[in-house]
Amino acid sequence: MAKTLLSIQVIPKTPNGEDSIPYVDKAIEVIQQSGLTYQVNPLETTLEGELPELLELVRQMHEVLIEAGSPSVISQIKIAHYPGGISMEGLTEKYRP
Repeated sequence: MAKTLLSIQVIPKTPNGEDSIPYVDKAIEVIQQSGLTYQVNPLETTLEGELPELLELVRQMHEVLIEAGSPSVISQIKIAHYPGGISMEGLTEKYRP
C-alpha cells in the first residue's frame, strides 16, 4: 500500500496568454505514463505512491511544461504521508453511495 497521497494543481504561464489547458493536459500525460494510481479532478489531480517518486513526478511535470514553451510554472501541492499506508479509496469510501 502506498504511504503518500499528493494532490497537485499546475498553473503554467503560457507564452502568449493562450489557454493553459493544453499545457495542463501535458502534465496529466506525465502522470498517466507514470503507472501510479491517480484521479483527475476539476481543479487538481491526486496520486498515490511513495514520497520520493511523487516528488520526482512533480519535477518531470515541470520539465515537460517548460519544454512545451511555458516560461514558468507554479504548482500548488498537498501531501498526506502515512507510514502505515494510505489510499484515496480508503479515505473516501464512506462518502460513496
